[in-house]
Amino acid sequence: MTERPRLLPLLGPAGHAGRDAMTCLYRCGNACEHPIPNVSSNPSLGEVVSRRGLLAGTAAAAGGALVLSSAVAAEPAAAAVDPRAMMPLKPGRPAGALTFKPIPPNKLDTLVVPNGYDSAVVMRWGDPVVPGAPGLDVDRLTPARQSKQFGYNNDFVGVLPIGNGGRRALLVVNHEYTNEELMFPGFTSLDAMTVEQIEVAMAAHGLSVVEIERVGDTGQWRRAERGSLPYNRRITALATRFDLTGPAAGSAPLRTAADPRGRTVIGTLNNCSGGVTPWGTVLSGEENFNQYFVGGDGVPEALKPSLARYGVSTTARYPSGSRKWERAQERFDLARHPNEANRFGWIVEVDPFEPLAKPRKHTALGRLKHEGANVIVAGSGHVVAYMGDDERFDYLYKFVSAKRYRSGDRRHNLTLLESGTLYVAKLTGDSPAAEIDGTGKLPSDGAFDGTGQWIKLVSGEQSFVPDMTAAEVLTFTRLAGDAVGATKMDRPEDVQPSLRTGKIYAAMTNNTNRGVGTNPGVDEANPRNNNKHGHIFEITEDGGDHTGTTFTWALPIVCGDPADPSTYFAGFDKTKVSPISCPDNVAFDSAGNLWISTDGNALGSNDGLFATPIEGAGKGHLRQFLTVPLGAETCGPFVTGDDRSVFVAVQHPGEITGASQANPASTWPDGDFAKPAVVVTWRPDGGPAGS
Repeated sequence: MTERPRLLPLLGPAGHAGRDAMTCLYRCGNACEHPIPNVSSNPSLGEVVSRRGLLAGTAAAAGGALVLSSAVAAEPAAAAVDPRAMMPLKPGRPAGALTFKPIPPNKLDTLVVPNGYDSAVVMRWGDPVVPGAPGLDVDRLTPARQSKQFGYNNDFVGVLPIGNGGRRALLVVNHEYTNEELMFPGFTSLDAMTVEQIEVAMAAHGLSVVEIERVGDTGQWRRAERGSLPYNRRITALATRFDLTGPAAGSAPLRTAADPRGRTVIGTLNNCSGGVTPWGTVLSGEENFNQYFVGGDGVPEALKPSLARYGVSTTARYPSGSRKWERAQERFDLARHPNEANRFGWIVEVDPFEPLAKPRKHTALGRLKHEGANVIVAGSGHVVAYMGDDERFDYLYKFVSAKRYRSGDRRHNLTLLESGTLYVAKLTGDSPAAEIDGTGKLPSDGAFDGTGQWIKLVSGEQSFVPDMTAAEVLTFTRLAGDAVGATKMDRPEDVQPSLRTGKIYAAMTNNTNRGVGTNPGVDEANPRNNNKHGHIFEITEDGGDHTGTTFTWALPIVCGDPADPSTYFAGFDKTKVSPISCPDNVAFDSAGNLWISTDGNALGSNDGLFATPIEGAGKGHLRQFLTVPLGAETCGPFVTGDDRSVFVAVQHPGEITGASQANPASTWPDGDFAKPAVVVTWRPDGGPAGS
C-alpha cells in the first residue's frame, strides 16, 4: 500500500447542528435538505392519508391479501434482571459516585480521557472477525474479504460475558453506514463506483460479533485470537437472511416478488443504537433506511404517502444522497419493487450465542426510524421496551410483551418480542403556554415538566387506530402516531431505563427546525426554538408500573453552554458543569449514574462522553469524561456491570468535507488514515470508572 501524505484539511461546512456536510450526505442522505416527513398537525384520521388506498396499493404490489400471525397468551410473572448481559454488578457502590476530573473541550485528533485512565482500541474497521480472515488492505477491498472483517462506522456496543469467570465476552457492534470517500483510494463519486465497490459497502453494513478477552486483571479488553472462536460472525446488508416475526409478518406490505410470503428479508440497513436483553441477545434499530432506495417517483400513487412519511422521495428517481445500490441489487429500485422499503425500519434481534440462528426483525415493535430499543422487566414479569424515532418532530414509543419473562428459560424468552402492545407518547405540560416562550427560560414553577399518556396503537392482532389493521399500524407506525395525536419531539434517539430508579431517560438530540418558519412551535417538552443543542427527557411511570399508561415527565438537562441562560442542569451550579451539545446515546453504570454520548457538537468542540448523577446532592453535576478525534461521533457507550470498563464506538473519524484517503482529516487510530473503531477505557489501578 502506498504511503499517503499527512495533510489535514480545514473543517468543512456545517450540516445538521454541528455535523459536517460530509456526514449529512453519507449518514442520513442529506435529510435536512429534504422536507420534514411529519407534515401532520395530528388531525383526524381521514386527513392524514387514505388507509384503504394504502392497503389496496400494497396488496397489489405484493400480489396478495393480508396474512396475520396468531396471538400469544400471557405467562407467569418473574423477577426483574439486569439487561446488561448479566455482567455482575459491583455491590455496595453508592449512587452518584463520580469523582473524575473532567477534561476540557478540545479539537485534538486523538481520544482524550481523564487523568488516571488508559484507553485502547479493541476492534477497528477491517480487523479480522471470522477466523482466517485477512487484515485490512484498502487496495484489495472485495465483498468476500469485507464479509469476514469488522464493518465500517460502528455505532451500538454491547458486551455479553461468556460464562461466569469474567475473562471472556462477546463484543456485539452494529455498523450503521459507510463513507466511500474515506474507504476507497481514488474515489471520485458514488455514480462512478463499480458494482464490486457497492457490494463492499453493503458487506461493511450490518453487525459484528467478536469474542474478546480481558487483559490480565485489568479493565482492558482485546480481541481474542486463540481457540476456535465459534461465536465470531459477520451479519451484512449484502447476503444475511432475516426472519420477520409478529403480526405484520406475511402481510401484503411486506411481500415482494422475491419473497411472496413476506417473511424473509435480505440484510439490515443503517443500524444505529440498540440494547442488550436480559436473556442475552442484542437489539439493533434500523434507522435512516430511506436513503438506500431510488425510484420512489415510479411507485403506485396509493403508496406514495406512506413512503414520503418515512423520508423516501416520491418526486425524484435519484434523490440527493441516494447510494445507487440498485446497480448491485435491483430490489433497491422501488419502481420495480415498491414494497422493499417496508422491509426495513424494524428492531432487529440477534442471538450472539447461536451463530447459525437467523437474526429476526420484530414487527410487533413497530416500524419507524429506530434509534434503538432498551428493555426492562416490569414487576409483573412483562418485558417493556422503550424506543425513539430519530426524526425531527417524531415520537416516543413503548412496547409491552404479551408473555412474561421466565428466569432461566431462554428458549421461551426468545419469543417475548414477537407479540405485545405498542404505545405512543402524548404529553401535556403543567405550565401556562405563555411561559414557554421559546428562549429556554424556565417557567414560574422552576421546571419543564408535566404529565403524559401512553396511547395504545395495537395489541397482538387488534388495532386501536380507526381504519387501520394491526399489520398496517405496525408497518406504517408513523401514520398511526399521527392519527392518535402523539407529541412531536426534537429527534428522540436513545431511550434507556435506569435499573436503580426505574425512571426512563431519552436523548432529544436537537431540532433546528423547531419554531422556525411554518414548522411547529415550542411546547413544554420541547421548549426552545431553533434547538441546536438538545435536551434529556425523563419519564417516571405512575406507580412505578412500566406496563401502565400514565406517567410524569421532566427535563433534567437542557443542553448547551452552561453560561447560556437557556441551559439547565437539574438545578446544579452551572459554573461547575461541562458544556454539552447534541446528546445521542445514554447508558448507566451500577451506581445509577447517567452516561451521555454526543453527536454533532454545535459548541465547536469534538464530540464526547459525559456522566452525571441523576439522584442525590450531585444530581445534574455533568462532567466530560472523554472526547473523540476530529470529525468523529461518540457512540455506545457501554459500562460493564463491574464498572471497570467503559466501551465507546468512535464513529466516522475524519469525516470532514475535503478529506479522502490520500488527504485525511484524521489519522486516528493508526497514524495513516481514519478508521472507525471500538475503544475501551479503564483505570489502571483497578478502580471503578467514573470514581
